[in-house]
Amino acid sequence: SRGEPVPATGFSIGVSRLQAALTLLGKLDTRPEFGPVVVTVFDRDRVADYQKMVASLRTAGIRAELYLGNPKNMGNQLKYADRRNSPCVIIQGSDEKARGEVQVKDLIEGAKAAAAIASNQEWRETRPAQFSCSEADLVAKVREVLARHDVSWG
Repeated sequence: SRGEPVPATGFSIGVSRLQAALTLLGKLDTRPEFGPVVVTVFDRDRVADYQKMVASLRTAGIRAELYLGNPKNMGNQLKYADRRNSPCVIIQGSDEKARGEVQVKDLIEGAKAAAAIASNQEWRETRPAQFSCSEADLVAKVREVLARHDVSWG
C-alpha cells in the first residue's frame, strides 16, 4: 500500500444464484462438458494393452484416458468414469482378451435406462448399455456411441 487513501467500491454476487438465474433464463448450457472415454484396468499385468487402446482412440480424435487409480475394484473405476462425465468406458478382462474382444459400456445409455426403468415400454426400447465388439472395431463402436449421444469436445 502507498499509505494514501484510494477510493474503492466492491460488490459481491452469489455465483450459484447467478448460475441458477442464467440457467432459468436459458442463457447457460447446463450440460457439463463430456470427459474422456475411460479405459479401465482389469489386469494390472496388461497395462500396455490398455495403453494401446487409449492411443488408438486418441489417434482417432477421441478423448481417452487410462484409469490410473488402484485397479482392484471395477466399481470404483466406473464411479471414477461417472465423476469424469465419461460417455463410455472400455473393459477387457482375460476372457475378452482371449476372444480378441472388448466390452464397451455406454454410461449415457445406462443412465437413461436407469431413469426409464419405471416405464417398462421405454426400458424395452433402450439400447443395451453394454456390448461386446472385436478389438479391431473398438474405435468405430466408440464413435457410434459418441454420435448417438451427440458427444463432442470443444
